[in-house]
Amino acid sequence: MSSLRTLSTARRALRCWPPINLARTSRTPIRTFQNYAKLQQISQVDGSIKAGTMSKNSRENAGATTPAFNPTLPFFSLTGKTAVITGGARGLGLAMSKALVMSGADLAIVDINKDEAKKQAVAIARLFSETYPNQKTPKVTAHYADVSAKSDVDAAIAEILTQHSQITNLVTCAGFCENCDAIDFQPERIKRMLGVNVEGTYYFATGVAKHMMERQIAGNMVFIGSISGSIVNVPQPQALYNASKAAVRHLAASLAVEWANKDIRVNCLSPGYMLTEIAMDAQILVDNPGLKAEWESKIPQGKMGAPEELMGTVAFLSSAASRYITGQEIKVDGGYTVC
Repeated sequence: MSSLRTLSTARRALRCWPPINLARTSRTPIRTFQNYAKLQQISQVDGSIKAGTMSKNSRENAGATTPAFNPTLPFFSLTGKTAVITGGARGLGLAMSKALVMSGADLAIVDINKDEAKKQAVAIARLFSETYPNQKTPKVTAHYADVSAKSDVDAAIAEILTQHSQITNLVTCAGFCENCDAIDFQPERIKRMLGVNVEGTYYFATGVAKHMMERQIAGNMVFIGSISGSIVNVPQPQALYNASKAAVRHLAASLAVEWANKDIRVNCLSPGYMLTEIAMDAQILVDNPGLKAEWESKIPQGKMGAPEELMGTVAFLSSAASRYITGQEIKVDGGYTVC
């Protein structure tokens, strides 16, 4: 039989082969992802269309009855989730707060400056309502905590749960950097640095995890680290800051393993050199006006990052789109650490 005749016969056979009904194929679910079936029911932002639920007739007439097609996987939506973010009223945290709400999540902003948190909560809710006037605006609340004080953390979580029915997501962004020669760093500053950057992350993570475990909620946490946890930045002297962010990175990995069987994912997002008001006001840049240009010369993309460039990554790590990612670190640094 010639090759052309063989190919023709094969094509006829394929056309005659009975179609497989994938909907009837049984499969044992993976225990760790008990909510996978629910992922296929995630609504689009407007809540009117659910993936996998439209009949043939409704699909054919969708153009006349549904909003414009939004070419984004429904797994990226945070609709129905309630997130807590620490340090969410300013700088990088503010950009991440916007990302969570604009992705559909209700949000509790925790900050040591509660007045600023209140102001930003109103502004973010307004941004959503103006952007999506026909959608229900997520609930955005403001709360106070010095994250280095466990009593403050416990009180903030308790207050959040009186205003929100649950907590499904946590982003720990509260932290600070201080440049100082190691031999000159004073004990009280050491305690403050480690208290905010490390203990604050630990207190909020364990407090929220306890809530998730008690209610058997599949949870998701994103710790904000820094490339300083993996490399030694130069020329600024910040040994203690580097050590604190290395601790955050390894804490994320450790808790990810410990809590995996509780359906709680933990990852670390590590920004590189980001252009914030705080960064530009830092004494190291005031004293060394050419340092920004020096840093940018070492970044393959040739520029410091904007806070908004973290929005997509934090939304991704907070969503079901990353449901098989845990214990990992994602660096957002314009390629700085690969050189």
